[in-house]
Amino acid sequence: QVQLVESGGGLVQPGGSLRLSCAASGRTVSTLALAWFRQAPGKERQFVAGLKRGSGTTYPANSVKGRFTVSRDSGKNTVYLQMNSLKPEDTAVYFCAATIGSPIVSSLPTASTYEYWGQGTQVTVSS
Repeated sequence: QVQLVESGGGLVQPGGSLRLSCAASGRTVSTLALAWFRQAPGKERQFVAGLKRGSGTTYPANSVKGRFTVSRDSGKNTVYLQMNSLKPEDTAVYFCAATIGSPIVSSLPTASTYEYWGQGTQVTVSS
């Protein structure tokens, strides 16, 4: 069983930065395929970035490429989402997700790929 706990959300002004953390337990993060998703009120859950099992190769969504970076720290068994140049449209609840499988790259953006989810952390970008 894998448990995921997100933290680091909050209120930030447009143009600001936040770093979200996702602490994993039950398995080491290098043995998991991981992803960040977000969901704004009234909208569907949206893929933000993925991180492949083993190699750790990252796959950011086009909407955040160049602004958001996903990484992992095996020593802390934690995955991070560094968010820079935040915009009001980035406002959402951000979720960490994991699978013990080895999904192909094209499956990383699909929510049903992941069997483990965190509880989410709120990010609000507003002046």
